Amino acid sequence: MASKVNLADKFALFDEQWAPRLAARYNGNEVRLAKVEGEFHWHSHPDTDELFLVLEGELDMEFRDRTEAMTAGDLIVVPKGTEHRPCARKGEVKLLVMDADGTPNTGDEATASKPVEL
Repeated sequence: MASKVNLADKFALFDEQWAPRLAARYNGNEVRLAKVEGEFHWHSHPDTDELFLVLEGELDMEFRDRTEAMTAGDLIVVPKGTEHRPCARKGEVKLLVMDADGTPNTGDEATASKPVEL
């Protein structure tokens, strides 16, 4: 049975940075929540697009040829195979990230943080 998810309540359950939490699943996709600060590393996802929605804070989505400055309410879809690096500009950023089920957040299964279900 379907039930609502309160994002503020879910974000209150964790403090770890760059460690996505699983908020919901749909049609073979995962809705992940993440708190991020500082820079992540360059990576790509060869088989799937990745959607980022900034809920709070300011994020730079760096690409090899440009940077997209994002604030709360902005979203971006990173096409599969595209190298990217999310970087929090000032302090903590809260993100909603949508990936295909089981997609490693680092682009590499060996170094990925497995999303913990909230």
